[in-house]
Amino acid sequence: MAKGDDALARKRNRVRRKRLRSSENAVSARVAAIIASKRRRKSGKRRGCEGMCFSLPTPDDPFNERHGKKHKDEEATDDTADAAVVAKDDNPKKDPNTKKQPPAKAGTKTKSKAIRERATETEVDFDRPSKFLVVCLNAIRDAVAPEDGGGSIHGAGDWGVELWRCCSAPAPSDVLDTGGSCATVEQTAWLVSTACDIIARKERLGMVVSCPFLLHLVPSQEKAARVRSICKPLKPLGIHSVSLHPGASIEHQISGLKTCEPEFLIATPERLLELMSLKAIDISGVSMMVIDGLQYFLDLSVSDKIFSIRDAISSILQITIFTDPSDQSVASMAKNLLCGRITKLSINDSVSSRSAFVTQSVHFCPSEELKTSKVKEILEQILQSHAKKSSKVLLVAANKKNAQHLSSSLKLGNCTVTDDSHGNSFTICSSVGLMNVHVKDRENMAMTDIEEFETVLVVDLPPSVDEYVEILTGVARQMIGGEVHSIFCNTDAPVAKPLAELLANSSQVVPEFLQKMESS
Repeated sequence: MAKGDDALARKRNRVRRKRLRSSENAVSARVAAIIASKRRRKSGKRRGCEGMCFSLPTPDDPFNERHGKKHKDEEATDDTADAAVVAKDDNPKKDPNTKKQPPAKAGTKTKSKAIRERATETEVDFDRPSKFLVVCLNAIRDAVAPEDGGGSIHGAGDWGVELWRCCSAPAPSDVLDTGGSCATVEQTAWLVSTACDIIARKERLGMVVSCPFLLHLVPSQEKAARVRSICKPLKPLGIHSVSLHPGASIEHQISGLKTCEPEFLIATPERLLELMSLKAIDISGVSMMVIDGLQYFLDLSVSDKIFSIRDAISSILQITIFTDPSDQSVASMAKNLLCGRITKLSINDSVSSRSAFVTQSVHFCPSEELKTSKVKEILEQILQSHAKKSSKVLLVAANKKNAQHLSSSLKLGNCTVTDDSHGNSFTICSSVGLMNVHVKDRENMAMTDIEEFETVLVVDLPPSVDEYVEILTGVARQMIGGEVHSIFCNTDAPVAKPLAELLANSSQVVPEFLQKMESS
């Protein structure tokens, strides 16, 4: 980067920090409650907490870290640390140590704690969304959706916090959202606010952020205008956005790009590539890319342009894709676009959205006594379909007794079975591939990271389809694809109708035996 550009970027950083300090400082109680709830769930403190009292978040403690308790030393520490940072930002020559210090003992504790906090600043930064993210959300709310008081934007907080975690992690995860054909207003608000948060954190750590930072690809001029209207309220906070589409002359857009270095770039693929060919814009340093409506791009036959744009970016790139999961060609393209770690999200709570791209297969077995041989047959099919590939398969049994029976009796022909010391998992080695099999009973499913498994075989169908749905929507959360096999016996007749309806609603094949049993 040229010295002039570097100086301009640093000046812009100083202006943005000043605006941030002058912006509202209170965090939305809705977002704070979501984060506090997720922290309690993650630490496992929900169990056995009946009768305990939890304090509510306050403007002074928006993330409820003190749980309603006030500690004088901690308050002094926070104020001192914040004052030191502000003094350093506003006037580097001013010595913060000239301020009046607390008594010696408390001062020593405060100073050592502040040093520890600064030493782990990077880790603490990515522990939760910053106040600036909520400032950005509120700015968008007031401009775009003032009539509902921002309820719709903050109502998407569960989805938004998960997106923020994926994008803000030290090793970011790509995101595939299958909740709709394209991003909603609420999702776009959270996405651009997350980008703002990441920019602010990087600049606070003294890093120079390349522009554009976020590239938002849209299929049409109309969609570009909608996304631009959501980004526009961020301009007073120092975040500039530019929209590139065929609706404006290319000369006008080239002129505008010469006078502005936007943090956010909203563009249609054709116009962006045209401007890139004229050397009017450089996207090599983009850090986040959004593909808003992958199905639309496929329908417009511009998938090759999407890949050309991605290949022009040389920096470490986090990609977020919004798409309708009904077309399998979408899954194929998404697999080729997302090469790193993937997290599947959905703002839509429907089963079909949460189980997108997961294939369901129901296998008939006449009796319980023949289940073991049926399991062997299905595992052999899985081995053949994943030839020359290592597979990780989870077998779900009704109880511990059934799980132990499966583990001890599964001996496939022409395969070598290697048991582990615990007896609940084993490796199948054959001439066509390698399979790591884990056997669990339904009672212990809560302790199993089912999202890590690409293939699940439900040996004993649960009495309720809801339990089956929990398995279905949990499998393969970090990959595109996945398989859920299940064995259906005559004793499972009570769930025939709801299971057939679930398969049909998820655009899956309903076996003929299940159709007959459903109609009878």
